[in-house]
This record gives sequence, C-alpha cells and structure tokens, in this order.
Amino acid sequence: MVLLERQGAIPPLVFFDRLINIAIIAAGSIVLMWLGELISEHGIGNGISILIFAGIVSSIPSGIRSVLVTVGRTEFPYIDPTLIPTVLGFIIIGVLVIAGVVIVSEGERPIPVSYAKRVRGMRVYGGVSTHLPLRVNQAGVIPIIFALSILLFPQMIVGFLAQSSNGTIRQISEAVLGFISSSWFYGVAYFVLVFLFTYFYTAVTFDPDQISSNLQKQGAFVPGIRPGRPTSDFLSKILTRITLLGALFLGFIAVLPVIMQGVTGVAALTIGGTGLLIVVSVVLETIKQVEAQLVMREYE
Repeated sequence: MVLLERQGAIPPLVFFDRLINIAIIAAGSIVLMWLGELISEHGIGNGISILIFAGIVSSIPSGIRSVLVTVGRTEFPYIDPTLIPTVLGFIIIGVLVIAGVVIVSEGERPIPVSYAKRVRGMRVYGGVSTHLPLRVNQAGVIPIIFALSILLFPQMIVGFLAQSSNGTIRQISEAVLGFISSSWFYGVAYFVLVFLFTYFYTAVTFDPDQISSNLQKQGAFVPGIRPGRPTSDFLSKILTRITLLGALFLGFIAVLPVIMQGVTGVAALTIGGTGLLIVVSVVLETIKQVEAQLVMREYE
C-alpha cells in the first residue's frame, strides 16, 4: 500500500481504509486460489497458471488498441500509412518469436537407454530400449521470476531511502536509483541474472548422480557408457550444453521488450518477457492435459 501511494497509483489512505483494502486483496487472493484448485481437480490443467493466462490474454485487446493509437499518432482506427511497414515488421517478428518459444519449450535431447535382460523362472524381463528426455528449457519461467525479484528489491530499498529527510542520503539514493533504473543497466543485469538462475534451477531440479544411480538399480544403461560415475558425467555434460542454449534463449526473451523499445522508440511495440512464456507454456500444457483426458476416457 505504501509503495502504491508513493507511486501515485492510489490516493493516501487512513489506517482503517488500509485495513479494508488489505482484507479485500487477501479475500480476492483466496478466492482465486480456490478457483485454481477447482480447475486442477477437474483435470483441465494447472488452475493457477490458467488464471494467470486469462489475466494476460484479457489485456491483449486494450494492448492492440494502444499500439494502433500510439503508432498511428491519431485516433483509432486511423493509422499513418507511412508506419504500416513498422507494424508489419513487428507482426512478423512477433510470429517468429512465438514460434521460437514453442520450439524451445518443446525441444528436448533424447538420451537412449537400454534395459538388460533378466530371467526369472520361465519368464524374461527387460531387453527393451527407451530414452531419457532432457529438455532444453528445464527451468521454465522460474529464472525470469527470480531475476525480476532480485532486480526489484534494490530499487524498492533505494526508493525508500530517496524519501529520507537527510539530504546526503537522499542525493546518494537518487543517484543510485537513476543508475539502476537506466535501460541498459536493467537489460544487462536482467539477462545475466536470468542466465545464472537458469543454470541454478536446472542444477537443483535435475541431479545426474541420482538419475545415474536409479538407472543402475533398474538394470538400465546408456549404450556405450559405463554405469555409475561415467553415466553421471555424460548426463552432466549433455545437460550443460543444452542448458546453455535454453539460458541464452530465456535471457533473450526476457530483455526482448527492452530491445524492441530501444529499436522502435515506441513503448507500445513490445513482445516477449514473462507474459509470453506463461501464455505459450499454459497453452501447450493445457493441450497435453486435454489430450490425456480424451485418451483416458476413450481407451478400451
């Protein structure tokens, strides 16, 4: 509430009005969580993600109108004909970016895995081949969320100090705030943090030693690789290589709005960021959930 008041988003509130607003926000959050759990229970998909997806998609019409008004430099729906190539170029870039997000989100490196034959009594088990999928983007949108949290925290602290009554602290805080709020510093820091958090989250969620141990216990092996430590090193090597591509792509998507604003000079002509990744991920996951439900209900 204090941050919103200082930014001018809401008028100054007394203590009682703040309590009412906090209660309303908390109640709304609980209702949204309840709706998300209902969606998840009915097997449609991740309910919370679908609600976030709905909030992002609902802002698309107003965003399109804002783009047309800003680019056209006149009242909607009239557009300056000389700016039509800019709009067409933006649409083409948007389609290519969305296609790239889909490809990277669904991209994976299959590691062949074979199971040794085991004879128990009169029956033979194993002897089959499958694969271990290593996704290019193991982390999803989590690195971008972490990076945003890290970037916003110093700005919030310095913003509080900038309101200090001490002149020296206020001047230093304003200088630091102006530096960290610059577009080039924000873009570079954002890209680096997303890149690092992608590797960090992938290392936390995917343990090559554990995977190698589980394969060895199940009598499985990677053809041409000895079980145990060599398999773990092989998986780590492959994962490091494909995560490099995923980390670079996530960093590029994160700073793409900043790049588009710098190239076009129009704040409305932006694409990329967390919203695009969430929309694409939710659509792909929902399609998989619906297909799984259809297969489960029609399977004989």
